[in-house]
Amino acid sequence: MMKYKGYTAKVEFDADAGLLHGELEDISDVVTFQADSVAELEAGFHAAVDDYLEFCKEEGREPNRPFSGKLVLRINPDLHRAASRTAKSEKQSLNAFISSALEAAVRKGSAPLDT
Repeated sequence: MMKYKGYTAKVEFDADAGLLHGELEDISDVVTFQADSVAELEAGFHAAVDDYLEFCKEEGREPNRPFSGKLVLRINPDLHRAASRTAKSEKQSLNAFISSALEAAVRKGSAPLDT
């Protein structure tokens, strides 16, 4: 994985074309780049991000941003109360409790975490 200006790219090798192909992850817009060599890969990635940000600026719209780690969540008030009480009994903040519960559920589902 490559990172630049808060964006992450996944890179794959296309053996048939002899190219390295990259794509920005964690945004809904499709931004790709390619390179003939590893030496050119980072420059291509940086150019793709810079071009994307410039395009969005020219279009007068906010670019998609990668996940911030902030999540607004609406849940049943009774569940909210129960979670708060459970977190307090375990001497955790509600945020830490919910984060741990989500992490456990994600790991159980076999989804990879980048932590």
